[in-house]
Amino acid sequence: MASQALASNTPSVPSSGIATNSASTEATAAWPSRPVRMVVPYPPGSTPDLIARYVSEKLGGVIGQPVVIDNRVGAGGNIGTGYVARAKPDGYTLLFTINGPLVTAPLLYSRLGYDPARDFVPVALIATSPSVLVVDARLPVRTVAELRAYAAARPGKLAYGSVGKGSSAHLTMEQFKSRAEIDLLHVPYASYAQVVTAMMGGHVQVAFMVPGSAMPQVQTGKLRALAVTAPARSMLLPDLPTMIESGFSQLESTTWQALLAPANTPAPIVERLQKIIADLLHDDATRAAFKANYFLPATGAVSLLGDFMKTERERWAVWIRAANLHPEP
Repeated sequence: MASQALASNTPSVPSSGIATNSASTEATAAWPSRPVRMVVPYPPGSTPDLIARYVSEKLGGVIGQPVVIDNRVGAGGNIGTGYVARAKPDGYTLLFTINGPLVTAPLLYSRLGYDPARDFVPVALIATSPSVLVVDARLPVRTVAELRAYAAARPGKLAYGSVGKGSSAHLTMEQFKSRAEIDLLHVPYASYAQVVTAMMGGHVQVAFMVPGSAMPQVQTGKLRALAVTAPARSMLLPDLPTMIESGFSQLESTTWQALLAPANTPAPIVERLQKIIADLLHDDATRAAFKANYFLPATGAVSLLGDFMKTERERWAVWIRAANLHPEP
């Protein structure tokens, strides 16, 4: 698993969704006068939790107040995300999450209870990583082609793990299944740690995972890595071929973590947070910590996260339609 040495790069704040009136200016002058809560909608020890804890510690050191992690777990991250959407926009409640609740959940749940575009102001894109396709090392497969042939000969006999419906691990595998014309059973879990445990226990045989969760077990020989979902070979795992190289054109996906605040959070608070995160992500020690844990700091202007989220929603919508997945009532 990824260690606690983590952090990353920054993005965005659209002009809409940020409060700029005189009342917010007065509140901003005193911010922060008490601890800040950073909600992570995933379990303690999960990859986003570890990254969030690194960022929260560094952020707290700069602003002079503790930044306390609040793990609000459930519904694939949607419960914690919804909690922040309804929080007071005063800079004392932040959301640290991965792409699922912001990008794919709105496409898969008709009664989500929040709207990512309406209810949040983007603060910063924190870290990015490709997914890695891994299998139980006891399977007699060493390439994507061999996995495809093995699964095709055993329709419905193999299972794959994910971190929930709508996660990139789920949707990337559904895309692979469709393109490879194979039948795999989906078994969702609450975290990648649980997926790893299930794979080593023989309950599931294959998964797309973030490298930080998969590679320690790959190095021990318990799991086997076959390919990455990056558009080109990743500097994090240069010896692994891409899914594109393995015969699946356009099968690429990125897992990312981002920091957001409730809509109408005062602009000066958002801007201060962005500057702090930008400085943190350009720190050599932080960048080294990310690389050691199979993440890269997200680079680019701080104004890009909103547009990036919109582009991601459009891209994943195509995959969801291709996988014939429909929103739950």
